[in-house]
Amino acid sequence: MINPFKRYRIDYLFFGSFAALIVIILGCTIWTTYVLSSKEMAKATSANQQKLLDQLNGEISSSLATLEQISLSTSRDNTLVDFLRGDVSGDTFARLQKYKEVQQSLANLTYSIPLIQGIDLYMENPFRSESNSYIQFRDLEGAASQSWHEAMRQNDFFWAGKQTIQTFQGRAEVISFVRTIVYNDRRLGYLVLHAKAKTLEEMLLGSSPDGNRMMLDASEQPLIAIGKVPDEPTWSSWKSRLNDSSGLLRLHWDREGEMLVVYSKLRQSNWMMVEITPWSSVTEGSLRLAQTIGLIGAGAILLALLLALSLSRQFVWPISKLVSAMNRYTVTGKKEELPEDYRNEFGYLFSGYRKQTERIEELYESLEIRHEQLRKAEIESLQANINPHFLYNTLDQLNWMAIESGQAEMSRILELMGRMFRIGLSNGESFITVADELEHIGYYLEIQRLRLGEGLSYRIEADEGTRKLYMPKMVLQPFVENAVVHGFHASGEGTIGIRIRPSGERLRIEIEDNGIGLRGDPDALKKRKTGGYGVRNVRERIRTHFGDSYGAELSNRPEGGTKAVVELPLLRERPGPAVRKQDRIIL
Repeated sequence: MINPFKRYRIDYLFFGSFAALIVIILGCTIWTTYVLSSKEMAKATSANQQKLLDQLNGEISSSLATLEQISLSTSRDNTLVDFLRGDVSGDTFARLQKYKEVQQSLANLTYSIPLIQGIDLYMENPFRSESNSYIQFRDLEGAASQSWHEAMRQNDFFWAGKQTIQTFQGRAEVISFVRTIVYNDRRLGYLVLHAKAKTLEEMLLGSSPDGNRMMLDASEQPLIAIGKVPDEPTWSSWKSRLNDSSGLLRLHWDREGEMLVVYSKLRQSNWMMVEITPWSSVTEGSLRLAQTIGLIGAGAILLALLLALSLSRQFVWPISKLVSAMNRYTVTGKKEELPEDYRNEFGYLFSGYRKQTERIEELYESLEIRHEQLRKAEIESLQANINPHFLYNTLDQLNWMAIESGQAEMSRILELMGRMFRIGLSNGESFITVADELEHIGYYLEIQRLRLGEGLSYRIEADEGTRKLYMPKMVLQPFVENAVVHGFHASGEGTIGIRIRPSGERLRIEIEDNGIGLRGDPDALKKRKTGGYGVRNVRERIRTHFGDSYGAELSNRPEGGTKAVVELPLLRERPGPAVRKQDRIIL
């Protein structure tokens, strides 16, 4: 695809880009205004709905809790229990008297509590109920045909959803509370309190006649509902998004679109209130605001485009002048004069171009000087290579002098120092094998052991595969030296453990000692840039080679002493002269 900035005139591009930018900004402004105002509207709406739901939840929960308490106390009434047990010694008259007492007691409940539509008592061998009574005695076997019977197999009580029952006044919609009546682990029957569904729906409606609300039971199934509520499959997919407390959600309803769902569950309550509001009604005001801003913005775009057309023409001439001067420029040729009366960005461009041409001429003149400096640096580099050979020879001469004078221990130290020095130089390589690094630290520990005697012990753990990997040289020595010099300074003895192993795509190095440990807070030490030069040097080299995701950390061991953990990338081959660090090359 051809870049338009490489083909078309800059005044056209400027005009078109400016126009597109204004349109994009206006569009973003309208969209942002719509989104933010919609969120604020949803927040305000949900806050008001939350308060209303909390209030309704409290009122309805109180009424339903009253029915539960009445049901519980009634089920434990001795008269009712004796009647259901048939404990009247076969006396028909006495049983009839019990029946009258139970009927009158249950009837008093229906008269005293307007919410109760009627009461059903399921029992064995019931009396024939009066046709014009709110109290109905039903055969216990008939409970098997009721919708709540299956739930009562595993529960002592249960709220059955909205249903229609036949009363002596006609058919009535009710919500039923069922409780099992038990005596000595024997089920005597069921007490069913029918609450008026219309009364509960009016309470649920509150002061908003157009609300869409549901009241859920403890299993989050709708008990009563008003308005337009989701069907069973939709609600099943929604309820998993609700938590145990109050809140709000924005959910999609296939046939209705986006919905704002606000729900409330009070503490120490099994009931949850849910209100469903179409998202379009919540954001209706935000949409009108966005349309108004769009009309105002359209007029602003027209004026801005006329201004952009005029400005674009003013941009073309000085740029064309600068391009012409650049095309005709030669180092030794005649320079084209550029205007000097510009004080804006074009003036900076003209001034910068003049300085650039002057700088080019200076660079040509400095080439010969730079060439001479490069030759001098090469000579100094060659001279620097002589110094290691001088040090090797000096250590070798000192070793022979120690041997001749009978200083076997000093001779051994000088020999180990020479080997350490050779590994440390590594022919100028920055990366060596783990085996070479362990050999280097082994020489150092042997020197310290000659100094401290048997008081110093150490162990090194690294399998053969690990020893063939590569790592930066001189990583272990600063940490081991800290353990010997600082950790064992007071006691003169201690143990050092070194373990190197792969961990995923990382090489993990652990150095532990049982010395005096770190002084101060280890977390604070990590953040300070002060400390031992050797440890800081290791951290800086790791960061320079591999980036901030690798490094070294020091911490106190719970059993005493210090633990150092170094993490490096897993290198199966020696890196070349450049190691990639994030998105740039470090030479």
